[in-house]
Order: sequence, then C-alpha cells, then structure tokens
Amino acid sequence: MPWLLALSVPLPVLAQPVVYRLDPQHSFVHFEVMHFGTSTLRGRFGQIDGYVELDRTVPSGWVSLRIPTTVVDTGMPAFDARLLQGDLLASETYPLASFVASRFSFDGPKVSALTGELTLRGVRQGLELRALRFGCHTHPQLQREVCGGDFEGELNRADFGASFGMPFVANRVRLRVQVEGIRQ
Repeated sequence: MPWLLALSVPLPVLAQPVVYRLDPQHSFVHFEVMHFGTSTLRGRFGQIDGYVELDRTVPSGWVSLRIPTTVVDTGMPAFDARLLQGDLLASETYPLASFVASRFSFDGPKVSALTGELTLRGVRQGLELRALRFGCHTHPQLQREVCGGDFEGELNRADFGASFGMPFVANRVRLRVQVEGIRQ
C-alpha cells in the first residue's frame, strides 16, 4: 500500500488570495480636464467603495469599485450642480459609476497597472490605470495590513455620451485614483 503512505505526506500549503476592503476615508477618484485651453479644472468623486483581491504569489488580482456620481466637488458649488445634469454625469439616472478589473500587471510584489472596464452613464469602456506608487504596511492602530496606492488613467468623455461644452472643455479627462484597502 505505497499509495496510502503517499497520502500521509503533507502537501505544501498553497497561498490564498488576500481580500482588502477599501477605506472610504482614504479612497477617492480625482479628475482633471482642460478648461477653455487656459487652465485645468479639477474635482473629485468620493468616497468610493469597493474590494481588491491580491494574490502576489501567482501574481494576479481583481478589483471592484463603486463611484458615486452624485457626490462631486470642484470647489465651485454652481459648477458641481451643473456636472450632475443629464448632459454631463446624468447623476439622477446613473447615481453610480463602476470600475472592475481582473488584469493586473506586477513589478515584483508591487502592482504596476490594472486593466478593466469603467461604466459611466450606463456605457462601458476599457480603461487602464497605471500605478504611480503602490505599497503595503501594517497599520499601527488597526494592527492589520493596509495596501494602497495612487493610479492614473485617461478617458474621452464623449465615449460615455458626455460631450457638452466641447471643444471649450476638453474631451480628454485624466483620472487620478487614490485607494487604501484594509486586509479582511
């Protein structure tokens, strides 16, 4: 019964993916768009909600973000209200945008980019977010691992049906996403 002996040999423990819940106090989507060719208009959506799953041994990952379009801040309340209207964010009809990605690129143990799909105004388009920085540490108060980073990508707002104000307000929008996730 050599096969019975083989069953008694311990198998190596396989690493499991780790799930992180985004900390809404440290997770936001910022946007930048050229305004009349003179200055950059900036704002942010937040707080975003979501989960990230990382398996650094494979390496692979998965992310799901929910972005409230009803909460936008440019520092100009009148412009914030204008952005919510039907020809721009259409926040009443589409109160949430989302980003889902399952293609992660790594540079060693660090995430370097993720590619997925952004859904905005009911339209889904591909989007790559490049990591400007990424790191993990043990949070001194929570005594749990926290991972996060800053990511950057670009989109054309007309692809999502938000072309109001063009060409005075640019089509190209730069996204800057800051996230921190707490290990679950």
